[in-house]
Amino acid sequence: MDHSLPTPIAQVPNIPRSVAWLGYGGLLPFLLLAPASLFDPHHTRIWSDALLSYAAVILSFVGALHWGFAMSLPDLSARWRTRCFAWSVVPALLAWAAFLLSPLLTSILLVSGFLAHYWQDRCLVAAGHLPAWYLPLRFRLTTVACLCLTAGAIAETW
Repeated sequence: MDHSLPTPIAQVPNIPRSVAWLGYGGLLPFLLLAPASLFDPHHTRIWSDALLSYAAVILSFVGALHWGFAMSLPDLSARWRTRCFAWSVVPALLAWAAFLLSPLLTSILLVSGFLAHYWQDRCLVAAGHLPAWYLPLRFRLTTVACLCLTAGAIAETW
């Protein structure tokens, strides 16, 4: 399994335009809600709740990607296919469980879920089943989501 760092930006294969627009566009709520929770102290809880809710939805979405991979990648072994199906439900369960916790613990669990999902993506890419642009894109999206959730957690603790 390749444990190297993501491909440098200059060497990333072209991400399909529609995928780039949708992926990076999906970061807009993170990029709007995290600063709002930091810089609008009178409404921090509202912004934080919106940020955590959006993050939970997105974590559930990225988990579902592995369900799609399990159904559509013809070269997956039975073991990998089962692993993808099983993993695909874990992020949604983490996202749901996160809302049973305090906002700070919710942020920690969601960040952990995003990082665990990125690890699962790395494993699938290392096995040679996904396009070369997928992991660098997931790295960027995961990084921004985790940084924004961390900022939101900081705002909650102030």
